[in-house]
Amino acid sequence: MNKQFKSKSQFALALSEFKRSRRGIVCLAILGILYFGAIFADFIAPYTYDSEARDYSYASLSKVHFVDENGRFSWPFVRELSFNFDEYHKRTYVEKDNTKCYFHLFNKGDAYKLLGLLKTDRHLFGVDSPGRLYIMGADVRGRDIFSRLIYGARISLSIGLIGVSISFTLGLLIGGVAGYYGGKIDNIIMRLCEMFMMVPGFYLMLALRSAVPDSFNSFQVYLAIVVILSFIGWASLARIIRGMSITLREREYVLAAKAAGVSDLKIIIRHILPHTVSYSIVAIMLSIPGYILGEAALSLIGLGIQDPIASWGNMLSDAMAIAHIQMHPWILMPGFMIFLTVICFNVVGDTLRDCLDPLLRGEVDGA
Repeated sequence: MNKQFKSKSQFALALSEFKRSRRGIVCLAILGILYFGAIFADFIAPYTYDSEARDYSYASLSKVHFVDENGRFSWPFVRELSFNFDEYHKRTYVEKDNTKCYFHLFNKGDAYKLLGLLKTDRHLFGVDSPGRLYIMGADVRGRDIFSRLIYGARISLSIGLIGVSISFTLGLLIGGVAGYYGGKIDNIIMRLCEMFMMVPGFYLMLALRSAVPDSFNSFQVYLAIVVILSFIGWASLARIIRGMSITLREREYVLAAKAAGVSDLKIIIRHILPHTVSYSIVAIMLSIPGYILGEAALSLIGLGIQDPIASWGNMLSDAMAIAHIQMHPWILMPGFMIFLTVICFNVVGDTLRDCLDPLLRGEVDGA
C-alpha cells in the first residue's frame, strides 16, 4: 500500500510525462545519435576530414553493386570512376567495368587516434582502394561529405553545449546575486545586462570576432568562438533568474538559513538557484540552437572555423553559388543537418517545458 501511494518528485513526474511524448523521444534519440557519431567520428567516418581525391571532385553518391557482370549475386562493391567533360564543361563520371572495390566492415584506412588515445587505422566500413565510397557525395576537393559531416558535428554540437554551459553559469550566478541583494547592486547589474541586450547579437558577435588575432590556429579560433557566443548570451537569462530570485529570497527556508548564519553565497547556490533548475533546463535546450547557428554564421562568412577543419558552417560555404547547388545538390547536406538539429532541440525543449510546468500539466491532466 505504501508503494502504491508513494509520492513522486517533480522530476520523476516530468520524466514520466516526457516518456509519453513520442516526438520528444524521437528527437532526443536523433540528438543522441548525432552526439554519439560526433564522439566516435574517427571510427565511424570512412575517411578523415581532410582526405582528398581531386579526381573525384563533386562526385555524386556512390553506386553500390550487388550483382556482378555475369548476373550473379555478389558481395557489395563499387567501381573505380573516370571522368570527362560534357559540352557545358561539367564533369561526368563513368564507372570502369574492369574494377571491383569490395565493401568491408572494420576496413583499414586513414590512421587516427581513437578518442585521442589509441592509434589505429580501422574504420567502421569502407571499400578497397583505389575506389572511393561516397554515401552523400563529394565536395570540390573530392572529400567525402558524410565523413566531414560527422567530423563537423564535433565542432557545431560541442560549441552549443560548451557555450551554453558558460553563459548559463554566468547568467545564473549574476542573476541570483542581483535578485538576492537588490538595491544598488541589482540596479548596476541590470543596467549592465540592458547594455548587452541593446546591441544586436549578430553585430556584437562580429565586433568581438574582429578582436581575435588572425594568427590564431583552428583550436584557438574554436575557443574564441565559444567565449564570444557565451559572452553575448548570459544577459537575458540573468534578468529572468533575477526576477525568480527576488521571490525566492523571501521564502521561509532562505530566512532560516540567514538566521543560522549561512553565508550569502551558499544561500544563493544551495537554496535559491536549485529552485530555478526547472526553468533553466528548458532555457538551455531552447538556447543551444542559437549557439549552433551563431557558429555556422561565423564559419559561413569566413570568420569562424577555417578549412580544412570541418564544421557545418564552413561546409555550407561551398553552397554559396546557385550553379553549384543546381549541379551538385548534395552540398546542401550541412544545411539539412543544422535544420534537423535545431528542430530536435526545439522540440525537446518544448516537451520539457510542458512536462516541467505544473500549471500546464494540471490543465492537461484535467482535460
